[in-house]
Amino acid sequence: MPRKTSQTLTEAELRIMQVLWLKGPGTVQQILDILPASPAFAYNTILTTIRILERKGYVEHAKDGRAHVYTPLVAQEEASRSEIRHLVSRFFRNSHEDLVLNILEDRGIVPEELERLRKMLESSDENALQSNEKMPKAADRKVISRSESR
Repeated sequence: MPRKTSQTLTEAELRIMQVLWLKGPGTVQQILDILPASPAFAYNTILTTIRILERKGYVEHAKDGRAHVYTPLVAQEEASRSEIRHLVSRFFRNSHEDLVLNILEDRGIVPEELERLRKMLESSDENALQSNEKMPKAADRKVISRSESR
């Protein structure tokens, strides 16, 4: 029975995506030439892995003569966020707070990092307040009944 395809990136898939994100579109041979020698990949391994990435929607190909040129469809930032969402849902009951607390408990935090986090939180709070101020208050919005909307 074949292994179930993971929607997140495997280590091999990530290595190939990192090459495409860094260097841009490329053929299997170009990707192979850029990948570090350790651990070594065979041409067919790269080809199989990139076809899996294409089925997952991470890359697409265009024909260039006899070669296929693969282009990333998913930006690195988007893939990173997707991986974090997956991690949070699997291990932290969809709680980003639990994830952050786990990281802080695991490695601790130096005063400089703590200050940076405080500033980020304050900035986030200010942005949230500004967004709320721009939204019309419930009393200012006209409520339309079902009979009026028909």
